[in-house]
Amino acid sequence: MSRRRPDIAVPDLTGKRAVVTGGSDGVGLGLATRLAAAGAELILPVRNPRKGEAALARIRAQAPGAHVSLRELDLSSLGSVAALGKILRGEDRPIHILINNAGVMTPPDRRTTADGFELQFGTNHLGHFALVAHLLPLLRAGSARVTSQVSVAAARGAINWQDLNWERTYDGRRAYSQSKIAFGLFGLELDRRSRALGWGITSNLAHPGVAPTNLLAARPEVGRARETTGRRLIGALSARGILLGTADSAALPALYAATSPDAERGRLYGPGGPGHLGGPPAEQKLYGPLRDKDEAKRVWETSEELTTVSAANA
Repeated sequence: MSRRRPDIAVPDLTGKRAVVTGGSDGVGLGLATRLAAAGAELILPVRNPRKGEAALARIRAQAPGAHVSLRELDLSSLGSVAALGKILRGEDRPIHILINNAGVMTPPDRRTTADGFELQFGTNHLGHFALVAHLLPLLRAGSARVTSQVSVAAARGAINWQDLNWERTYDGRRAYSQSKIAFGLFGLELDRRSRALGWGITSNLAHPGVAPTNLLAARPEVGRARETTGRRLIGALSARGILLGTADSAALPALYAATSPDAERGRLYGPGGPGHLGGPPAEQKLYGPLRDKDEAKRVWETSEELTTVSAANA
């Protein structure tokens, strides 16, 4: 007997321009495919052109007639982020949907970005912060909805303000939690600043629960030669329908948060099943580390200093 797979209806997105980071595989590819199938003009910024071309082929096979194109982006390089921002601003087309989905998770050893930041903090948070700042004029022009993909790891932990880049003692899991807490605080602060300054942007958060995605798979670029034991266990439980989600269901919370007329600004959406590990999307209570508005303001101001990119100047 087959399991009933959760799904949602996506509204007609014809005439909308959407950008999805991390859209060349996994959850991001699922998100990209659904947006394209709903009629959006889809921009896929990718680090690996070969994977990007393969993603285009898959999207067009599943959504014939899809309007989708690639751009170059390496979120671990602020120069690459700035270059993409310049290209898209040069195209002078409003952006209506931005899903900040890309990420890296728990490199076995401390690694840094092109700009010297700890890899997870620099990629998951600072790269996306800079991207939003560079795209702010286009997001404002499109009255965009920005959805940022956090993680169940943001439910615990804290920002290591004394050592943001984990130079003294590296703990991959704690550094990952920090990156997602900072990212979530940024997404909520973006919505507050948009309200206060009249930017016309709405911002919310999503998380995929736990599913067999590529975050813990073999990824040579983060120093992981083979998939982790945890990834194998997650895959086995997911295949048996035990608590966890699938790669397809893991995309649904962000898809709902980014497209549903019922999804609200400043909220968190995740799987609605037991423990919020799998199942159909549903709103859930903000994680404790994401509720401090003063901490969110500090994250924003520190991110401007570290990236030397100010949304106020966009």
